[in-house]
Amino acid sequence: MGAETEDGPRTAPPDALPIRAKILIVDDDRRNLLAASEILADPAVDLVMADSPEEALRRTLREEFALILLDVQMPRMDGYEVATLIRSRSRTSRVPILFLTAHNKEDMHIFRGYSAGAVDYVFKPIQPLVLKSKVDVFVDLYRKTEEIKRKAAAEKQLLLENLRVRGEKLEAEQALRRREEHQAAVLRGLPIALYTSPVDCEDRRLHFTNDSIERITGFSRGAFATSGLWESRLDPDDSEGVLENLRNLTEVGAVALEYRWRNADGTERHILDQIVVNRAEDGTAAELFGMWFDVTERKELELSLQHASKLEAVGRLTGGIAHDFNNMLSIVIGNLDLARGALEGNEKALRRIESAIEGAHRCAELTGRLLAFSRRSPLQPRALDFASFIPGLVKLLVRTLGERITIAAELDGELPDICVDHAQFEAALINLAVNARDAMPEGGTLGIRVRGRDAPAPDGAEGARWVDITVTDTGTGMSPAVLARVFEPFFTTKEAGKGTGLGLSMVYGFVQQSGGTITVDSSPGQGTRFVVTLPALARKSVPSEAAGQRAPFDAADAVNGEGKVVLVVEDDADVRSTIISTLEALAFTVLSAPDGTEALRILESEPRIALVFSDVNMPGTMSGIDLGHVIRRQWPQIPVLLTSGYLQEHQDASGFDLLFKPYRADELIEILRMSLCGDHAT
Repeated sequence: MGAETEDGPRTAPPDALPIRAKILIVDDDRRNLLAASEILADPAVDLVMADSPEEALRRTLREEFALILLDVQMPRMDGYEVATLIRSRSRTSRVPILFLTAHNKEDMHIFRGYSAGAVDYVFKPIQPLVLKSKVDVFVDLYRKTEEIKRKAAAEKQLLLENLRVRGEKLEAEQALRRREEHQAAVLRGLPIALYTSPVDCEDRRLHFTNDSIERITGFSRGAFATSGLWESRLDPDDSEGVLENLRNLTEVGAVALEYRWRNADGTERHILDQIVVNRAEDGTAAELFGMWFDVTERKELELSLQHASKLEAVGRLTGGIAHDFNNMLSIVIGNLDLARGALEGNEKALRRIESAIEGAHRCAELTGRLLAFSRRSPLQPRALDFASFIPGLVKLLVRTLGERITIAAELDGELPDICVDHAQFEAALINLAVNARDAMPEGGTLGIRVRGRDAPAPDGAEGARWVDITVTDTGTGMSPAVLARVFEPFFTTKEAGKGTGLGLSMVYGFVQQSGGTITVDSSPGQGTRFVVTLPALARKSVPSEAAGQRAPFDAADAVNGEGKVVLVVEDDADVRSTIISTLEALAFTVLSAPDGTEALRILESEPRIALVFSDVNMPGTMSGIDLGHVIRRQWPQIPVLLTSGYLQEHQDASGFDLLFKPYRADELIEILRMSLCGDHAT
């Protein structure tokens, strides 16, 4: 029986169970079967009885026997025939057969029995001791054979299991090796280096454990093992705080330091240095474990994000005030223009009026710069030909910069056109030139070079063309701290009252809004180099500024509004009053409305309206652009003139004449004349 445990019976493994032998006894006389079973009875032996040849053959097909006792004399089929059939089957061909016979020991019968496959004879009447002895021999032989088979199978299973385990171990080792190689490759690729260091912060010798430090800094591992290298390359502005943290490190146990460090090639990198104290068994600080992490790219992204946030903040601020500010300037300029008409002949008063108008336009220009910087100012891009643009710009710069500045302009041949707002582009280059002049107080050379280049495209596709406009000077240059803030709005190094800090900000905003980029390279005493990169037009056939340009307005060619009715739509009462006064001075009959809804009511009741002059941004659900589209559908014969101090990004005024606030009276007169003559946008 199997052993038992507290949890219940425990089954022995298959190879530990005793081998049972099964014996088939075949005899047509049941008395002989009973006698044989009495003789061979054994708890470790299973006896199977068959009283006919057919039953014996059926049994051998289904079961496995250690020995077959076979009677020779049986009806229908004698023992020799049964033995022959048993031997003919591969499964039972090696089962020992012991004949039971009542024949005498004639050689003929014995020979026939051995020929049929018998291994021995037992003669009747059966002697129990003889039968038992012979059967025990074959049973013991069977058990030994089965034991050998069982051991062979166990050894085979053990071998297979060993092979499986070795295979799994090999796979695990290969997976571990691949993982280690992957981790090593990742560590090699990351800007990370691990080190140990003495506890004494005055002895800052770093023992790096991998070669990444050489790729990060340009210095070998051995160079850091000598005292003094780390301190000598540490940025002076960061050293005091870093050393103070190191002195307190043994008390706090861990610290994360961020500082600037100068590499072997002189470039400055931002380093995140994370350090922990490794303590001995008695709790004293034994050494320092540290990790260097080059975070320069992260810092640059943070600075870019800060710059973008400032740009967005300025844009929101400017966009919020531009409409109201330009409305107020429109009131000022409009009334000054009206006052000028009433002061004909008074030259002193006219000069004062013109001075006031000029001051108001300078205020409008400041708002425009803010909008351009924040990329919220609408541009009017047209094709620009450098061959005709640059000579005119150089002449303007010669007068602007003075005699001490030498201007050298260089243009590559076959330059492609670019599509930009000409006025804004010219203002951007003048800004760069004026900044260059201020950086050359003793005089110097301003260089302007324009060249085209092709940018490769992936998959063999045709690449894009770009134009680089490079502006260089031989001035004092900029320090890294100034260079980092050069495009920041309101940042200036000039004395109070000498600059607004918006010049380069405006240039940056204009270039970004035009789909280009601007970069700057400068160092103290080495001058400055700005590179403005703008996309080139695909074809030279794009209409330029001259194509479709309206004829310049002749001040003497004033509009006669007599007999014509103009509907003015403006929510600001003061602006509306100024526009009405200007139009009435031109003999127009003026109707007015504070919003689009009232304007539509007037249009439905007044058939004489010759033109609608509407502000774009108005309270309510209907903007001036929406009103213009309604008029186009219901009264297509009435021209629509729009005006605005600030167009929001989602507003599309294309298809309408648009006059930006603040404007002069002659600008209004010119666009009124063109609109009333039918030369308005469609």
